[in-house]
Amino acid sequence: QVQLVESGGAFVEAGGSLRLSCTASGRILRILSITTMGWYHQAPGKQRELVATITRGGSTNYADSAKGRFTISRDNAKSTWYLQMNSLKPEDTGVYYCNAGYGSRGDSWGQGTQVTVSS
Repeated sequence: QVQLVESGGAFVEAGGSLRLSCTASGRILRILSITTMGWYHQAPGKQRELVATITRGGSTNYADSAKGRFTISRDNAKSTWYLQMNSLKPEDTGVYYCNAGYGSRGDSWGQGTQVTVSS
């Protein structure tokens, strides 16, 4: 099994920045089989939504709300991926979850990290 641990969530004023990190640990072969790494956002009372994904090869995909403000990156050697969030807005408030995809063989989720953006 693979465990994902997020960090970096905090309370920040609107317009501020945060960098979230997600590190995978556990069975090395399972970690090496991760094909896609992602970040999802769950606002209070709403469903979890995609923020950004990045493949092991570096191809990225962003939700419209994240384009131009957020950047996803990864360090394969450290089994870690990041979400740099700039120009934060109150609507970015919520829990951010990292996700590891294994192609057709399922995925793993972290426990989430809280981001609160004050207006």
